[in-house]
Amino acid sequence: QLQLVESGGGLVQPGGSLRLSCTASGFTLVHYAIGWFRQAPGKDREGVSCISPTGSTTNYTDSVKGRFTISRHNAWNTVYLQMNSLEPEDTAVYYCAVIDYCSGYVPLGSWGQGTQVTVSS
Repeated sequence: QLQLVESGGGLVQPGGSLRLSCTASGFTLVHYAIGWFRQAPGKDREGVSCISPTGSTTNYTDSVKGRFTISRHNAWNTVYLQMNSLEPEDTAVYYCAVIDYCSGYVPLGSWGQGTQVTVSS
């Protein structure tokens, strides 16, 4: 199924930070590239960031460069997205997925529930 579980979202003020977590149940992430995606109301889902299986390669969409950091802890079977200097435009449901390769952003498997991030004062 290659389905992942997202957590860590919430309501935060502009300029604040959140750390999202992405975990797998029933399989190990160590062999896979992982991507974070987001979907804002009325917009298409977009790729935000990705990381290669070893963590040696990362990629960010232009709007989050310098603010978001993706990392992975393979022993814990978890991928993180540290989001700093959050802006109202970052408000969306965030999803993670196994992808074909980092920067390919082609999701494999099914989507999870996602985690809501709301940036508002």
